[in-house]
Amino acid sequence: MTDKFVNFDLDKNILKALGNLGYKNPSKVQGEVIPKLLKYNSVIVKSKTGSGKTASFGIPICENIDIDNNDIQALVIVPTRELALQVKEELSNIGILKKVRCSAIFGRQPIKEQIRELKQRVHVVVATPGRIIDHIQRKTINLDNIKYFIIDEADKMLNKGFLEDMEFIFNNISQNSTKGLFSATIDKDIKNICDIYIKDSQTIEIENKEDINKKQIQENLLKVEEIEKYEILKKIIYIENPDSLIIFCNTRERVMRLYSKLKKDKFLVGQLHGDMSQDKRIFIIKDFKKGKFNILVSTDVAARGIHIDDISLVINYDVPHDKENYVHRIGRTGRKDSFGKAITMVSSKDEKYLIEIEEYTQKKIEEIENINENKVKSGQIKFDENTRKLLKDKKNKFEEKVIHNEVTRLYLNAGKKKKIRVVDIVGAFSNISGVTGEDIGVIDVQDLCSYVDILNNKGNLILNKYKEISIKKKIVKVKKDNQSS
Repeated sequence: MTDKFVNFDLDKNILKALGNLGYKNPSKVQGEVIPKLLKYNSVIVKSKTGSGKTASFGIPICENIDIDNNDIQALVIVPTRELALQVKEELSNIGILKKVRCSAIFGRQPIKEQIRELKQRVHVVVATPGRIIDHIQRKTINLDNIKYFIIDEADKMLNKGFLEDMEFIFNNISQNSTKGLFSATIDKDIKNICDIYIKDSQTIEIENKEDINKKQIQENLLKVEEIEKYEILKKIIYIENPDSLIIFCNTRERVMRLYSKLKKDKFLVGQLHGDMSQDKRIFIIKDFKKGKFNILVSTDVAARGIHIDDISLVINYDVPHDKENYVHRIGRTGRKDSFGKAITMVSSKDEKYLIEIEEYTQKKIEEIENINENKVKSGQIKFDENTRKLLKDKKNKFEEKVIHNEVTRLYLNAGKKKKIRVVDIVGAFSNISGVTGEDIGVIDVQDLCSYVDILNNKGNLILNKYKEISIKKKIVKVKKDNQSS
């Protein structure tokens, strides 16, 4: 097992993306699984949530994707829509600089949009069982040439009654594909599936050293009413005076609302949510790591795969409805043998979720009975001093060259309705002086518009020269995507 990602002999763009995301050393499951999947050895992995298992299959998948091949080359099956979005997000972040294109396919989403997306170049599909079966039966997806077939959280899949679905999918994929099954438990049903469909595999069992009960994290809860949440949040911040703080909300709307309130009250704050483009999220996380602001408000999906070692405090502004998300959230503090703290704000409607979390973690979370107002006043003075210092440091760092500026997403006001194809966009941008095919990343051609990722800091070069560009003898407007500005 290696202790450095560079020792896996990965593509330079994969290594660079991992560095941007804050990955430093492989976790135990990553150290065991990555070398095997890189060599196309099938694996059965028993590992709990929070162990880094997504990257353990995501890194080999992105490494071995043939970018010039338009076939779907990896299929990842997950039990829920939320997990599909999270896994797709993490794989997209890992593969962004290599131009790996990922798609999340799940129910309650227009199937016509999914068919349109699948007709474009998609390398990796992350899907729920029901919807992928729907596409297989409609013959709107081709899985004949996949290199990797991954089942994530297999135990949850069986708990939801997906056994027959899993068998159907196994029988409709390339039998030559490398397979990976990941599960917190390996029961009789899972073992039977492995014996039939994942022969000649290696079994890896990981003791989860990231178990929250073994980490140096002080967990507390505070019972509050929704109407008083924000004012109490500010008091917690003043008392704790954290060097770095992540506040988790359950929805992007809640993130945006809380971010606006904190910004209005002069806190140095950033936000992450699913409506932001990938490059914008990398931009935000880089600034957070550099200390340009010390409070980050985020959803679970947007924070997936972001690695920062020195978070001093995590606040759950909303109690997560998925108990495993609680583990993911508070696991962001107390890393690298440092002490961490997590505070969960619990309203009356959240009580049932709190009970589930305590049962799952087998730990009673200690309640904070009241807030010391004297500590609030003295803490606010100290917090304001630290904020002024941070602002001063921010000015000194302003002119630093930052890696995240290397990816710019452009918006074009033309798409399929004007007969625009991916190859047409590549040709048009490649004709710009100073831009080559290597600088053009993932392209998404929709009905009325298109999006283009421009790599290697070439985005501003294009925007400074062109407001319009000729594609197939059509004049198309070019601007920076609103979500990445």
